[in-house]
Amino acid sequence: MNDVRDALTRAHREEWARVVATLAKRFGNLDTAEDAAAEAFATAAERWPEDGIPPAPGAWLTTTATRKAIDRIRRESTRDARHKEAMLVYDTEPEPLGVIDDDRLRLIFICCHPALAMEARIALTLRMVGGLTVPEIANAFLVQDTTMGARITRAKSKIAASGIPYRVPDAGDLPARVSGVLAVLFLIFNEGYLASGSDLAPVREELTAEAIRLTRLLRELLPANGEITGMLGLMLLTEARRRARLSPSGELVPLAEQDRALWDAALIAEGHALVRERLASGLAPGRYQLLAAINAVHTDGTAPDWAQVVALYDQLVRLDPSPIVQLNRAIAVGECDGPEMGLALVDRLGDELDGYHPFHAARALLLGHLGRDAEAREAYGAAIALAENSAEIAYLKGRQARLGS
Repeated sequence: MNDVRDALTRAHREEWARVVATLAKRFGNLDTAEDAAAEAFATAAERWPEDGIPPAPGAWLTTTATRKAIDRIRRESTRDARHKEAMLVYDTEPEPLGVIDDDRLRLIFICCHPALAMEARIALTLRMVGGLTVPEIANAFLVQDTTMGARITRAKSKIAASGIPYRVPDAGDLPARVSGVLAVLFLIFNEGYLASGSDLAPVREELTAEAIRLTRLLRELLPANGEITGMLGLMLLTEARRRARLSPSGELVPLAEQDRALWDAALIAEGHALVRERLASGLAPGRYQLLAAINAVHTDGTAPDWAQVVALYDQLVRLDPSPIVQLNRAIAVGECDGPEMGLALVDRLGDELDGYHPFHAARALLLGHLGRDAEAREAYGAAIALAENSAEIAYLKGRQARLGS
């Protein structure tokens, strides 16, 4: 029985997206695909303990799900639609190959279509591609199950009403669409890396793992895309430090204070290899490649080369001059050229980042280095008031307490 349970768990992890994607392509409807896939897995849970685990679980699930979908369509069909439905059973004429002919990639691009709001893209990707349940997704984003269910339903309805095609975009549209997919995957990873709610676990391993799995899939399907490779490297180098990021008492541990013996050496080696691969290409790096390179510097040796980190942020600011990137560069400048210079750069961002708790945390740290303890305590107070992650709040309170009264 344990073998069957393990096989079902593995099949759900490895085959869910493939089954849903195959049915979505064939039947042109996400509801039909999702419901039939769920029925196929339920049937497997009943049949496999008696009949044994099939030699090709994915093929078995796809065939079973296809039959379930056809049966459902037949039951719901009107007499006038019989001929059209029969074509679903007997029409096996292959479609012409697109830019990339992979059903899973097609499903990712459908879920991340620019016609959908970003929050809907994330939820739909987690449900249809990741196989997460509606309660799991709702819990991750601090909304009620009914709210998240309605959000996913609206997204699927919009896809149907808008006539969004079940295909990978044309070659000319692919770069822009890939950027949208990567943005969704990065948001999912970040929610797992540092959960946004105080009533959740501070680190959500299931979300970081799912984002990494989907990014690996995307890289497998588009191996020449440098930003996908950079994104995967960034995720791996960040995930490698997960076990060291929380103290036994639940406080966030900053990178400089982490026990490197707890870092995952295999993930770091893989992440560094991906960064070197992109450097060897000779092509100008994009945003995610630069972020991966910065993380590679942080995880290479015992102390980072801050001059190199600042140089990489200089490149990143030219691509993404957002206040948050400028804040991170200012922190690196503070480490490289001294806290006074870093604080001057941070303070320039006050109008744009006053409601962003890392801004106040950065100010507090630099003020503390300069011996301006009263101002540092005030800045820590502002950061604590804005922060939501429980581990971050515990860390900020600890730093504030160490300044004394």
